[in-house]
Amino acid sequence: MPTPAEKKRYMTAAIRLARKGRGMVSPNPLVGAVIVQGNKIVGSGYHHFYGGPHAEVYALKSARERARGADLYINLEPCCHHGKTPPCTDALIKSGIRRAFIGISDPNPLVSGKGLRKLREAGIEIETGILQDECRLLNEAFIKYITQNIPFVVLKLAATLDGKIATATGDSRWISGEAARRLVHRLRSEADAVLVGSGTVLADDPQLTARHYSGANRKNPVRIIVDTRLRTPLSSQLLRTAHEIKTIIATTQQAPKSKIAKITQRGAEISIVSSRNGRVDLKRLMRHLAKQGIAYVVIEGGSELSAAALHDGIVDKVLFFYAPKIIGGSHARSMVGGKGVPRISDAISVTNVHYKKLGEDILVEGYVNNS
Repeated sequence: MPTPAEKKRYMTAAIRLARKGRGMVSPNPLVGAVIVQGNKIVGSGYHHFYGGPHAEVYALKSARERARGADLYINLEPCCHHGKTPPCTDALIKSGIRRAFIGISDPNPLVSGKGLRKLREAGIEIETGILQDECRLLNEAFIKYITQNIPFVVLKLAATLDGKIATATGDSRWISGEAARRLVHRLRSEADAVLVGSGTVLADDPQLTARHYSGANRKNPVRIIVDTRLRTPLSSQLLRTAHEIKTIIATTQQAPKSKIAKITQRGAEISIVSSRNGRVDLKRLMRHLAKQGIAYVVIEGGSELSAAALHDGIVDKVLFFYAPKIIGGSHARSMVGGKGVPRISDAISVTNVHYKKLGEDILVEGYVNNS
């Protein structure tokens, strides 16, 4: 039996492999697998892209006959149902794997516990819970999506030390430094979609691409504009490139039909969402996006969209970048607008907070308590 240190080492290797699939496998989970024979890794693999072979298949293929009597380390319970690929449990049983060390069970109701039971019934020894916190963090977006049928949402904002995201004249380029911008482009590449409000489109005319990320899995996310009255200019960069990159405008029945026709002609999709308090109902929008297989959304909106998203309780995680600059001005835009809360006791709390230095900037990362 491997030691606790060995189990952690091999599970860490599986997690590291799983990360290689970021941005490519959603709405499937990130999964990595290693096969160990005689304290030596003889096979490894990860889930490369949605619809493709799972991590176990790649690991078994690389191990070949050395899988017989070996140990499997995998961050997520193997699947036992027919989806886009055959059940991985069948392949593992056929291979002669002796033991399986698994990070966490699969929260998908089609799998949860059933894969473990099938392996045990075939005589394979099972141990779960190895680096389970790290395994859950790796697939936090998938876990929320598969259990609640709504996307995992990250709110990203860049501000000065005094909490301003733009000057009183609207100038906001560039608040954060190059290292922070590179990280944001990596986040875009890993996300299923990036969401902004029409105010951001009017003020910044963004592209919302991952052009400054150079990773092997670089891709552009689906771009979503929350635009209650269809103020997005037809000449905006987002609409000029809508035929090349999937672009969705979420609007309401208040939107003029003539503008809808012009926008769709440019290749963008229009999603009519019910309104709430005179604007797009963000909770309903999230459910609509989930039905399209969008499991991970990054919000890069301005202060009003940020306030609405926090108020509606759709934000799971915040990434706030602070630059060593001070703008000042009572009319300069703050990070979060809206009416705010009347009392400190009503403030939205952020837990499990971490800090990171990125060039001259500071990243504050934490989870929003929506309870």
